[in-house]
Amino acid sequence: MSDEIIKEIENEEEMASNFIHTMIDNDISEDGNYYGKKVHTRFPPEPNGYLHIGHAKAICIDFGTAQKYNGLCNLRMDDTNPTKEDVEYVDAIKEDIHWLGFDWDDRFYYASEYFDKMYECAVELINKGLAYVCELSAQQMHDYRGDLSTPATSPYRDRPIEESLALFERMKNGEFEEGKMTLRAKIDLASGNFNMRDPVIYRINKISHHRTGDKWCIYPMYDFAHPIEDAMENITHSLCSLEFEDHRPLYEWVINNCTLPGNPRQIEFARLGINNTVMSKRKLRAMVEGGYVNGWDDPRMPTLCGLRRRGYTPRSIRNFCDRIGVSKVNSTVEYSFLEHCLREDLNERAMRVMAVIDPIKLIITNYPEGKTETFDIENNPNNEDDGKRTITFSRECYIEGSDFLEEPFKGYQRLYPGNEVRLKSAYIVKCTGCKKDENGIVTEVYAEYDPETRGGNTPDGRKVRGTIHWVDANNFVEATVNLYDNLFKVPDPDAYGDDFLSCINEKSLIVKEDCKVEASIATFFDDAPKSFQFMRTGYFCLDKDSTKDKLIFNRAVSLKDGFKKK
Repeated sequence: MSDEIIKEIENEEEMASNFIHTMIDNDISEDGNYYGKKVHTRFPPEPNGYLHIGHAKAICIDFGTAQKYNGLCNLRMDDTNPTKEDVEYVDAIKEDIHWLGFDWDDRFYYASEYFDKMYECAVELINKGLAYVCELSAQQMHDYRGDLSTPATSPYRDRPIEESLALFERMKNGEFEEGKMTLRAKIDLASGNFNMRDPVIYRINKISHHRTGDKWCIYPMYDFAHPIEDAMENITHSLCSLEFEDHRPLYEWVINNCTLPGNPRQIEFARLGINNTVMSKRKLRAMVEGGYVNGWDDPRMPTLCGLRRRGYTPRSIRNFCDRIGVSKVNSTVEYSFLEHCLREDLNERAMRVMAVIDPIKLIITNYPEGKTETFDIENNPNNEDDGKRTITFSRECYIEGSDFLEEPFKGYQRLYPGNEVRLKSAYIVKCTGCKKDENGIVTEVYAEYDPETRGGNTPDGRKVRGTIHWVDANNFVEATVNLYDNLFKVPDPDAYGDDFLSCINEKSLIVKEDCKVEASIATFFDDAPKSFQFMRTGYFCLDKDSTKDKLIFNRAVSLKDGFKKK
C-alpha cells in the first residue's frame, strides 16, 4: 500500500456506525462472547474470476471493520472447487485489493491449506454418527428432498458408522467414479430450512487442483469448508453477503460439532446491486469469452480492473462503498451515484487540459501569420499547489465541431456568424463565416480576434456569454479517445435471464481518432496521476496501452452529473 493511500485512509473520517459494528460492539463488551479478543475478519474470494464492484463493498466492509477496531483481516482464497480456479485470478485479486488501499500483511491463506483438517472433521462427524456416505445420485437426491410438508429421505441414512468410514476412505483413495457417492451431514431431514436436510459436505471430483495437484479426489462443499477455515484462522466475525443467511444454521452446526480452535460468528449484509450492469461471474465470463467485450479489464466492465482502466480511483470507490451504507435489505444503487463519487474525487485532483475530440479548424484572419504567443494556465483551480502550465496560441486553432453552427438555434451561445465568444484564457473572437466542401460540410471556421482582450478580458465591459476551448493547430499532439457509456441499454439486464446479452448497448464504446490535445499533455505522461479533465468535456485517463507516440484516452465520466440527490 502506497504512502499516499495510507495517508488518505488515516485522514478520512472514521467509518460510520452500522448494524455490523453494533453487533461487534456488543460482542467485545464485558458481557460479550468475544470480550478481550481482537476483532478478526477475513475476505475469502473464490479465485475463479476477477473481482467486481460488488466485491469492493465486501472488501471495504471486511478490511474496514478490522481497521475500525484496530483488528486484523485475512485474505483467503476459497479454492475448494478445482473446476474453475486459476492462478491468474489469484494474482489479479491481490492486485485489486492493494489498489483499493488495503493490505493483509502476512495473513494470506488458501482454503486448500486446511484440506487435511477438513477430512479429519468429516471422519470425526462419521464417528459421532453425524455423517454418512450416501449413494443417491444428484437427481435422486433432488427427487427425495421432499417439500415443506414432506421430509426428505435417504435409504443410506442409517448406514453403520464403520461402513461409512470404510467407504469414505475408499472415496478418498479414488476407488469410485464421480457422482457415485457423497458424504452427507446427518442433521434433520424434516427441517424447514432445506440447507439442514442432510446436506452434502463432500463430493468426488477427479480434477487436479492448482495447489494440491492430485493428492485429493474428494473435495469439501463450501458450506462445510467455510466455517472450518474461519475457525482455523481464529476469525471472530465472518462477514458475508445476505444469501448465506439461510446457511448460518449449518455454519454454526459445523462449528459446534467439530473439534476446532476457534468459534467465529457469521453476520450477513446485503449485496451491492447496480443498475445497467451485471455482476454474475458466469455472465461476465460469457461476455469475455463471447467477445462482447475486450477482456476482463474492458473499461465498460464492472470489474475492478476494468474500472481502474476506465479511470476510477481507489478513493472514489471506497467513498462510494462507504456512502451506500451497510444494510440487511437488498437494493439497487444507481450507476450514476458511482459516477458522482468519481466526479467529486476527480474534480479535486484531476489536471485540466484542453482537448478537441471532433476537431474543426478555426482561422483567425486578422491574427499575424507566423506569430505565436504563450499563456500560463492553472493546472487545477481547486489546488494551487498543482501550479501552472504554458500553452501556445497562433493564427490557426482547432475547436469542437459542435462549437460552430451556421444557423444557430435559440439560446446557442457559441460560434456563429456575427457572434463573439471567448477562446479559453486567450482572446475574444468574432465569427465572420466558414468554408464548406463539395458535400456542404464545414471544414473551416473564420473569425477575427480583439487584441485588447488578451486573457479573455473585456476592457470596455461588453458581455460575452460563450467560452469555448481550443488547441493550437501548430502545437498539439494527436490522440485516440474512447468514449464509454453503459454496457447495457436496460436498467436490469438480469431480468432477461440467459438472454441478457441481447441487452448490450451497441453504442457503449465510440472510438474517436485524430483528436487534438494541447502539447503540454506530454509533461504529465510519466507522472501519476494519469487523470485529466478535458475542459468542457469530461474526465479522462491514459489507457494502459498508451505510449508517448500514441496517446489513448478513456473517458472515465462526463462533466454532467446525472445523479439526483433525493
